[in-house]
Amino acid sequence: MTTPTYATTGRQRHVFAPSPVEAAVTAPPPRLPDPPIYRETMRTWTDRGRTVPGRHDPEWARLAGPWRGFGRFSGSPAPRGGGR
Repeated sequence: MTTPTYATTGRQRHVFAPSPVEAAVTAPPPRLPDPPIYRETMRTWTDRGRTVPGRHDPEWARLAGPWRGFGRFSGSPAPRGGGR
């Protein structure tokens, strides 16, 4: 059995980064515009009030936001003080 020459406690992080030469050479390709059929679909969805990728959706923000408690909803369908 061999003894490691470094401490093995805690998480080990490995950072992989391209060299400055690689980063300069491999620039991302230019983004092509969406085909006309997709643009027309997005326009139709927007006109109908549907969710469109890449745009702010207020309903999703409300649903995914932090829980607000029972202030807006009743804990039971029975009226308060109804003797249940």
